[in-house]
Amino acid sequence: MMIFKKLTVVLVTLSSSIVWAGMEDDPLLASVLVNQFESRDIGGDNILEWDTDAWLGKDLNKLWIKSEGEYSDGETEDVELQFLYSRAIDIYWDFQAGWRSDLQPGRQWLALGFQGLAPYFFEIDAAVFVGENGRTAARLDAEYELLLTQRLILTPEIEINLYGKDDLRAGVGSGLSDIEAGLRLRYEFRREFAPYIGVNWTRKFGDTADFLRAKGEDAGDLQFVIGIRAWF
Repeated sequence: MMIFKKLTVVLVTLSSSIVWAGMEDDPLLASVLVNQFESRDIGGDNILEWDTDAWLGKDLNKLWIKSEGEYSDGETEDVELQFLYSRAIDIYWDFQAGWRSDLQPGRQWLALGFQGLAPYFFEIDAAVFVGENGRTAARLDAEYELLLTQRLILTPEIEINLYGKDDLRAGVGSGLSDIEAGLRLRYEFRREFAPYIGVNWTRKFGDTADFLRAKGEDAGDLQFVIGIRAWF
C-alpha cells in the first residue's frame, strides 16, 4: 500500500512537470495567408486583385504584414502595405499598432486597431489611421465562414471605409467613402489550397462618388470573381 502511494505521488509530480513544461513552450512560428488572389470581370475587363496577410512571432507578440492591391492594364494600382506589431489582449483578440503605406498616391499613416473573433464566429479587423496634414481614416472588415460541407465553404464579407477629409489626389471624400461586399464559394481540396468563385459588389458614396463621376466612371459595380485561397 505504501509503495502504491509513493508511485501515485511520483506520477502526479511527473504529470504536473509535463504540463508546466508544455505551458512554458512558446516557439517562434510563422504563417502566410493568401486570402484572395482573384480575377474580377468588370465590364469586359479583367482586373487582378490580391489580399494577403503574413505574421511571425510567438503566442502573445507577433509582427504582421498586410498587403492588398490590384493589377490592371499593365499597371499596379491601389497598393496598400501595413507593418504592425500585434499583442494578444484576450483569447480571441489582438491589439495592433504600426504603419500603413498607400503606395499610390503615396500616403503614410499611423495604424491602430483590433483583430479577432467576435461572437457567432465573425472575423473582425477594425482600424483607425492617422496621416499627414490632419488626415484620418477608419476601416471595418467583417467576414463569416459558413460550412455547407466539410470542404465546401461559403464566405460573405464586407469592408467599410471612412475618411475625415477630402483628398483629391487619392480620389476619396470625407465621410463614408465606400462599401465593398462579397460572397465567395470555395472548395478545399486541402485546407491549404482552395479555388473559389463568387460575386463582389462595390459602391462609392458622397464626394468619393462625385470624384469618380467627374472622371466619367460609375460609382458602383458588380463583379464576378474567380480565384484561389491558400495558406502555409
